[in-house]
Amino acid sequence: MRKARSTVAAYALAFFTRHPHAAAFISSPSRDFSTSVSLNMGKSNPLVENNLPEPLLLGSGSFTRKLILSEMNIPYHKIVREIDERGLGDRSKDKPRDLVLILAKAKMDHLINEMQAGNCNDDLPSGFTSANEWVVLTGDQVVTHAGNILEKPDSVAQAKQFVTGYARSPCSTVGSCVLTHLPSGIQVSGVDTATIHFKPTITGDIIDNLLKEDAPVLSCAGGLMIEHPLTREHIDRIEGTEDSVMGLSKDLVIRLLGDLRQKLIENAK
Repeated sequence: MRKARSTVAAYALAFFTRHPHAAAFISSPSRDFSTSVSLNMGKSNPLVENNLPEPLLLGSGSFTRKLILSEMNIPYHKIVREIDERGLGDRSKDKPRDLVLILAKAKMDHLINEMQAGNCNDDLPSGFTSANEWVVLTGDQVVTHAGNILEKPDSVAQAKQFVTGYARSPCSTVGSCVLTHLPSGIQVSGVDTATIHFKPTITGDIIDNLLKEDAPVLSCAGGLMIEHPLTREHIDRIEGTEDSVMGLSKDLVIRLLGDLRQKLIENAK
């Protein structure tokens, strides 16, 4: 459910310092808390496997997306240009899967336009040129509950309102991923969903407890982070994958990398 901003890295480091036993919630030695990825040389690199350029240009500030890419052994370079997400789509009419694709593609279009206009030169990888090959990734995620689309809560009170609803019925995450190859402009996209069943024990008080831990709950779609120990103890089960709930489905990324490679092969014929 994470839509984290730059404050999340500081939160994570502080959390692990105070609670070293809780490092298991974010679980493996391959996770990297910075934007500079050290690859596990004993593990395959999906970009190399698909004969795609590296590093991946990550158009997202989400801390958990960076963690997931690190876990997948995908080298990335973060470059983000914000858009007004609230001004796009129609939350009252759009299907959640359509909305997250609209937002992810809008982020992609804006980022590529900024890159091509020369407004990202200081943030691009060393040696970047428009003539070279690059793959750019953007994504978006919303939480759905009782037929409503939930984004980042506007206030602590709204976050508590969200959580109170989760005790009554399950919520779902709907996450998109868009990959664009440069300079060809070839693009692939997809959506993955997961459903989280919480125990009746979860209450609005968890928001206060998370805020005491400096957890950025107001920067998270739906107001919760399932990877936090305070949240995990209230989870009954998840239908789908945890990485999908956290903002980026590994299976979806792998499938889209393969689709992108196939389209590039067909385009070269």
